[in-house]
Amino acid sequence: MRAKLLELFPEGFEETAAAEAVELAAYTDDAGEEHLRAEFEDVSSRPVQPGWEDRWRSFHRPVTIGPLWVGPPWEDRPADALAVVVDPGRAFGTGAHPTTRLALELLLELERGSFLDVGCGSGVLAIAAATVGFAPVYAVDLDPVAVEATETNADRNGVAVPAGVADARSDRLPATDVAAANIALDVVEAAVPQLGAAAVITSGYLDEEVPALARFGHAVRRTRHGWAADLFRAK
Repeated sequence: MRAKLLELFPEGFEETAAAEAVELAAYTDDAGEEHLRAEFEDVSSRPVQPGWEDRWRSFHRPVTIGPLWVGPPWEDRPADALAVVVDPGRAFGTGAHPTTRLALELLLELERGSFLDVGCGSGVLAIAAATVGFAPVYAVDLDPVAVEATETNADRNGVAVPAGVADARSDRLPATDVAAANIALDVVEAAVPQLGAAAVITSGYLDEEVPALARFGHAVRRTRHGWAADLFRAK
């Protein structure tokens, strides 16, 4: 259902708990309502309250991971922090999700070198890597919207992050000292063995799941609120 709604409204929708179910809401016009009713059986509509277009911002709160402050541009940042300012736009990733936080924790512990962000979303991991001294930093994603968001956010933070559309499961990507893949488990398992990286941070899956990666040995695991991130090193 979420996938179908995202297909109809790629700019996003709101998800809230309702009794024993989940309610998905899209802010749209009469034409959009017609599309909803054509796709779903249980649809209701009501007028929206003033300020609806900014409600989504309340869900994106800043977080602090070590020396990093990661947050949206409408929040005030501490003067003594390394700020990573990210406007998610229509791409996934603000830094607050447990998988992103766990990946950033692992990233901060690694020796600086070149870096590749696979499935970059809004560019949080790539921009954070560049901010703390990794170079050069590259980013790829299957979604052109994500690549555009990463480039925009990199410019906002004054860091160099060349980004491009690519499929890490089949396309040739830059060999780097460190790579990160905060994506679905099946994509992690298909893409990471193709990477020419000495160390790989993986995340995007539940703590009951452990990636099986050819050519890499498991080094470190972190968990938070039911999610997990792992560090693998090339054998």
